[in-house]
Order: sequence, then structure tokens, then C-alpha cells
Amino acid sequence: MAESYSGDAYCVKCKEKREFTGEVKVSESGRRMAQGICPVCGTKLNRILGKA
Repeated sequence: MAESYSGDAYCVKCKEKREFTGEVKVSESGRRMAQGICPVCGTKLNRILGKA
């Protein structure tokens, strides 16, 4: 079951912070990261989260 995330992240293409919803993924090193899509331009957004 994937954990979901709702918040904001910086869009590199729009050069603004955007609200998005996405899922939380854990990297090999144990970092948690939320990944989603920018609602304006469709670019992939990433936000590094704190440890659980």
C-alpha cells in the first residue's frame, strides 16, 4: 500500500511553488521522497521528506 502525500513543491519549469498530490517512495539509502505531477505544466515534481 503506497503512502500518499499532499503539499507543495517547487516546479523547475514554472519557477514557482505548486500544490500537488503524489505518492511517497523510499530510496535505497532510506530517504523518503514525494513524487507527483505539476498541475499546470505536467512536469514531474519531487519533494524530499523527513524520516518517518
